[in-house]
Amino acid sequence: MIVCAGKNETLPFAHPIGVGLIESAMNLTQLALFDKPEFLLFVGSAGSYGEHKIFDIVQSRGATQLELSFFEGNSYTPLDNALVSEGLEINHDGMINSSNYITASKKFWPAFVKNGIVAENMEFFSILQVAKEHNIPCGGIFVITNYCDENAHTTYMQNYKKGLELLYEFIKERYNL
Repeated sequence: MIVCAGKNETLPFAHPIGVGLIESAMNLTQLALFDKPEFLLFVGSAGSYGEHKIFDIVQSRGATQLELSFFEGNSYTPLDNALVSEGLEINHDGMINSSNYITASKKFWPAFVKNGIVAENMEFFSILQVAKEHNIPCGGIFVITNYCDENAHTTYMQNYKKGLELLYEFIKERYNL
């Protein structure tokens, strides 16, 4: 099953599940309970921490859920905040960080990259968490639409349509859709 966030980010072959950690987790859980797929492939946009350029395609089987305060020693979590899915044949270009907030400062880029985290997407961690709970192999394919800096939203708005076109072509070619 191929899923996407929805709203601005839809593709003809992907089922929209909601934006952010909460909506995507709730809606994907319902899908998994009532019609468990053999695999999950999440497709969408991502912001780069500098390792990837605008319109690069990034593939991943892993995600983290780190808040910026973690890197400054101002927070901690007793929860497992990193997941990697096995069983789905997909490249792993690096971890994707997820939060309901978009990073708008280059200040944290080195900390993310040092930890193998190359981009951020709001939904991917919750998708991996649901997939893990239901024993579903999972991966993600992302198009870089912006850098995680002070211009993140403006750049995303300028690039997401073209980014989705490039993502569509990549997936259509790779999976013969």
